[in-house]
Amino acid sequence: MMTAGWRRPSLLPLGLVAVAVIIIVAGGTIRILDAGESCPDWPKCFGTWTFDVSEQEQLQWWEDNPEATEDTRGAGYTYTTLEIFSEWVHRLLVGLVAVPILINALWMHRLRKTYGTRVRNTAALAGVLLVLQAGVGALTVIYDNRDWTVALHLCMATIWTSTLLHQYIAMRKVEGVPWGMFSTSGGFLARHRARTDAFAASVLVLLALGAWVSSTAPGAQYNQACSIGFPDGWPACRGQLLPTVDHTGVLVQMVHRMGALVVGLLLVLGGARIRTASRAAGEPMALHRAVDITAGLWMANLLVGAGYIVFADADGFPEGLSLLHLVLGVTAAVVAISVTMMSRLVSPVDGGGESE
Repeated sequence: MMTAGWRRPSLLPLGLVAVAVIIIVAGGTIRILDAGESCPDWPKCFGTWTFDVSEQEQLQWWEDNPEATEDTRGAGYTYTTLEIFSEWVHRLLVGLVAVPILINALWMHRLRKTYGTRVRNTAALAGVLLVLQAGVGALTVIYDNRDWTVALHLCMATIWTSTLLHQYIAMRKVEGVPWGMFSTSGGFLARHRARTDAFAASVLVLLALGAWVSSTAPGAQYNQACSIGFPDGWPACRGQLLPTVDHTGVLVQMVHRMGALVVGLLLVLGGARIRTASRAAGEPMALHRAVDITAGLWMANLLVGAGYIVFADADGFPEGLSLLHLVLGVTAAVVAISVTMMSRLVSPVDGGGESE
């Protein structure tokens, strides 16, 4: 079934993927502005629905709400309009996207005879995940952006985005798009599924660790735990390739760094093995190319992460690189998850080549 151009129903989940990316970038902007606590209540912001809250109004809100958890910067700290706006617009986008997400679920239910129950269920799952993600967002406010809430929030956003992308890909398969992955035998994809599943899981875990490293909660400052500059901050940590783990931040940093290197190596080697197996079996090269794309994004992000440490100075970190690091990390995770989910769209009963 092929529907021309803008009339394709699959454009709706694709558009929602774009909105999801914007929401993630907005969340990353909150991080680089260090404005995660700029709205201390939820869903309102200092008791109002607007972002224009003066310093006096902020202080008055704290006086009127003594039971609220104190800002981690201490009593009397106030935020700029830009900082409050970044948090406010992030929440607004999440609220607004709920409408097309609901439309998406209802429409896919109506089109279930055309696209199947997988697409209908995926659209419904995207709606459930959005509600859960909003709840996790509330947790980040309640717990003052503790490291585990930030990591959970980012992982949920990545899984939500991947779900929408999977819906789009599944719909395009029904619409008859001639993508190489769909020409690959189901047996071959099934034999390599454990490998692609491992890639997706490991990338997601490292993404969570990255969010943990970026934590700036009191006593954390994990992004500063290994010092800054070259070579003391990177590739070394406090001037040592194998530093003494006397601080939680050092442990988190080193686990993140070593894990990123290991995952990158596994992606490169795994892609090479899939390429060899594809050639031997006469299969399309789509699977290995998809893994190579993930590996390329991952390696590029390793360099960006290194630059974040190397180019930091006494005035602070290059937060533009921090945002790029986030975007590349999320993109790599979404691609990795989509690759292994895409392989499940091809029936495993088909014949295929041998895996190594």
